[in-house]
Amino acid sequence: MRAKISLPILFALALAGLFLGAAPGSADQAVELPDPALAPPSSKTSGQQTAVFAGGCFWGVQAVFQHVNGVISATSGYSGGDAGSAHYEIVSEGHSGHAEAVRVVYDPAKISYGQLLKVFFSVAHDPTQLNRQGPDSGTQYRSAIFTTSPEQEKTARAYVAQLDRAKAFPARIVTQINPLNAFYRAEDYHQDYLRLHPDQPYIVFNDLPKLAQLKRQFPGLYRPPAAN
Repeated sequence: MRAKISLPILFALALAGLFLGAAPGSADQAVELPDPALAPPSSKTSGQQTAVFAGGCFWGVQAVFQHVNGVISATSGYSGGDAGSAHYEIVSEGHSGHAEAVRVVYDPAKISYGQLLKVFFSVAHDPTQLNRQGPDSGTQYRSAIFTTSPEQEKTARAYVAQLDRAKAFPARIVTQINPLNAFYRAEDYHQDYLRLHPDQPYIVFNDLPKLAQLKRQFPGLYRPPAAN
């Protein structure tokens, strides 16, 4: 369980950075990327559209999108497997077919799908890591985009190809792109985890740096935390 990782262990992981790689979202890991060349602009009509992203532990990915202007909601959950296995105890074993995913409901009049993709690849996770992010390993932590329309699939595939051609990352992107079959909401204790547990060691080491990078790279999109 990630929640049981102690601070001394995380310090040890930090010191072993040459072995494990930098934490996703850290200053050494986050990259500044070009805009998608093939991406429809933001719609002039307000409404709701849905995107689903998987990029390691859903705590940090959810938090990133919760701080993006134009995002109406971000929900942690599971995609890729069936309903019967959509439970953390099963998913965490790594054999369910699920990835820890985040359903992003957004207003296309305020933010485009292309902009969401750019945030996902820039600061939410490392798309070159196969079945791991930071200290977490297993297929449930894979990089994946679950598309909700043919247009989303076309845009996502074109952006991955664009980034690979530009050698935007030191290694090839391994993100899977598949149509969304279903999204299953995760247990309540996984929702809003960063907001509720900002001092938890895993959050401090792995996820708070992502928000710092989001604010630095996307000042026009960044939405600060709501006042208590």
